[in-house]
Amino acid sequence: VAKPTPADAQEVFEARELIEPRTAREAARHATPDDIALLLQHSAEEHKALEQREYGRSLRLSGLFHVEIARISGQKTLLGFVDQLVSRSALIIALYWHRERARCDSHHHERLIDAIAAGKPDEAETLMRSHLIDIHTALDFREETDTQRSLRDRLLGAD
Repeated sequence: VAKPTPADAQEVFEARELIEPRTAREAARHATPDDIALLLQHSAEEHKALEQREYGRSLRLSGLFHVEIARISGQKTLLGFVDQLVSRSALIIALYWHRERARCDSHHHERLIDAIAAGKPDEAETLMRSHLIDIHTALDFREETDTQRSLRDRLLGAD
């Protein structure tokens, strides 16, 4: 597996911070009750994966949550970008994450769902931007000191 450089990782998250607040804004304008139900299901499954220490599954579900918001937005071009960026982000998060807790703190997703469900585009946009900045700042790009720890171990939560 190719290891993205810190510069690659920075670019990916800077792109996400530009694009995803817009998709959250538009999702708040277009979400249906079925869309909200799907986001809630994603959030519940992510919580369950975290409780079971299935970090790889949790990371995948978190990414799908972000892709779903882009789908709900109705912005097809941006959906394609978000899908690509989220795919690249999963490896970046797995490699550079330095917080003990999960990849996406659950309260961020819950607050985003609430704003989208309430049809509050400004709030959804602000929350998404804040959420992505929080993830970005939780990445540690310093030289890895534990070279024995594999990507598999990181995703499985092994110490």
